[in-house]
Amino acid sequence: MDAVPDSTLTVAPDEPSPPGNPSRPQADRAGPVAAFTVLAGTLTSLIGISWDIEWHVDVGPDTFFTLSHLLLYSGSALAGIASLVMVLRSTFAQRAGRATGRSVGGAPVRVFGGTFTAPLGHLISGTGAALFLMYGLVDLWWHSLYRFDAVLNSPPHVALFISISLTMVGGITVFAAAREQLWGRIGLVVSTPVLITFCPLTTYAFQGVSQTIDPQLAGNIFFSVCLLITGALTLRRRGIALSTAAVLGVMQLFLWWFSPWAAKWYAGYVGLPLRDNLMDAAPVLPSCIPMFMLGVAVVIEALLLLGRRQDWSGRWMPQAVGGVGGSY
Repeated sequence: MDAVPDSTLTVAPDEPSPPGNPSRPQADRAGPVAAFTVLAGTLTSLIGISWDIEWHVDVGPDTFFTLSHLLLYSGSALAGIASLVMVLRSTFAQRAGRATGRSVGGAPVRVFGGTFTAPLGHLISGTGAALFLMYGLVDLWWHSLYRFDAVLNSPPHVALFISISLTMVGGITVFAAAREQLWGRIGLVVSTPVLITFCPLTTYAFQGVSQTIDPQLAGNIFFSVCLLITGALTLRRRGIALSTAAVLGVMQLFLWWFSPWAAKWYAGYVGLPLRDNLMDAAPVLPSCIPMFMLGVAVVIEALLLLGRRQDWSGRWMPQAVGGVGGSY
């Protein structure tokens, strides 16, 4: 997999197309449509997994074919189809000698020896979606062996969580490639909290690795602060860290309400009882999301502003801001 040389495909800046060349306006329209479709898919998967976890807590083990699993898999399929369409569009454009702007998903790269030309962001998100569906078949086989599944860190689940995270990373890359446009900036501010919200599931695989520190807590702090700083440095605008933290808070509040409600509603719909010892505990996934990200975002914004005014070195400023933000 190599970057496409200029002699093979010219990467043009995002500018209005000249008369008689209708291909660029079509590509520009396809870029945001595909990007927000990937975002919608990752949001759907996020809602499905939060619902599924709460089902395990409130009701008990489940089978493969449940409504929450349907949301989980359909979201990944939606993101994968959108990315596949953009890969095929870029491939056809390259073979026809047409220029492709970076805003359609990132720099084009060759795949399978040049058979396909894929925008980097859609290549990442599409690969994650394909792996997710493949490991979904492994999860189906796992259920066929053991019937019910009651733990988060089973081998198929860990693979599924990593695959979804890869799709979310691809979505962030797609929007970052279009950061000069308003829709790219909006998408980056929304897609970054999606990955932050999902981080507790990915880091849960490391539970039990260390008795000295909590690997899940340390991983959540590390990735959350890093993603806030990455978004702020990518867009280079004031208030990006605060906006990202605010969107994260909205997602947390929604999942806090939705997950237990959906689990109880679906249990009543299919005629299953709730657990006898059910406690009025906080929803699992929303309660794992860092609670004070707005405070961390304020610290990050203040340090970045101070760094720009004092002309701090770009080599160590992100690390210093991350260290202070993580400590907070």
